[in-house]
Amino acid sequence: MGGLILVLWAIRFFGFPVYESPKYLLGRGRGKEAVEVVHKVAKFNGKTLKLTAEDLRVLEYGGMKAGTTPARSTVMLIVIWGLMGLASILYLSFVPYYLSTRGVIFGDGSVYITYRNLVIIGVVCLPGPSLSAYMIECRLLGRRRTVAISAGLAGIFVLATITARSSTALLLWNCACSIAVHMVYPALQTMTPELFPTKNRATGIAIVTIAYCISGVMAPVIALYANLATPVPIYIAGAIYLVAAVIALLLPYESRGRASM
Repeated sequence: MGGLILVLWAIRFFGFPVYESPKYLLGRGRGKEAVEVVHKVAKFNGKTLKLTAEDLRVLEYGGMKAGTTPARSTVMLIVIWGLMGLASILYLSFVPYYLSTRGVIFGDGSVYITYRNLVIIGVVCLPGPSLSAYMIECRLLGRRRTVAISAGLAGIFVLATITARSSTALLLWNCACSIAVHMVYPALQTMTPELFPTKNRATGIAIVTIAYCISGVMAPVIALYANLATPVPIYIAGAIYLVAAVIALLLPYESRGRASM
């Protein structure tokens, strides 16, 4: 893994030019340099733009002009990221224990079967980000609805795992849940920076990331007080995904097709 990372590092820094982030330049008031970087990237992709530094001076963040309350969006994003972190850890940590304590012994827990199933789950989830990429640009869905639909499906599939009474059934539900979860994160990661003004974007992303990490740490705390011989932790994980889906629908601003400067 270390050797592979070194190869990718070399490709990243020596295989093609690296430009400063336009959002960083804008946040420092260096609009002219930001425009130059955008034009270079556009040229590399065979496109031409008419963007000028003057355009940036008169352009305002579309969400703020639309009446969106920045504090409300920020709080809701923090809650969504926190719920996603908590639900993921709860599900991944406790569903195997719950199944074993309920006497669902499949009799095929060999190393081969275990890693075979992990590979299957990993391969099956690959279309998830591509499907999410299509949905977030769909006019009828956009960012908010894609996050809501994906998180809702993840919640349903998590709750469905408690019905598994065979290794095959558990594998199928895990595959379905993996696809849904891998649809949530690309949409959420796309939407999050778009809901923060440029000068506050890095700070906003850092805050939601902290919320995600801290909530993941809380999962073992829940384990200390929950009865792991019951499906309560799984119910909690599924319910959390569903709550995150509802909150995503209530976000006050849909960033698809709008300026997020």
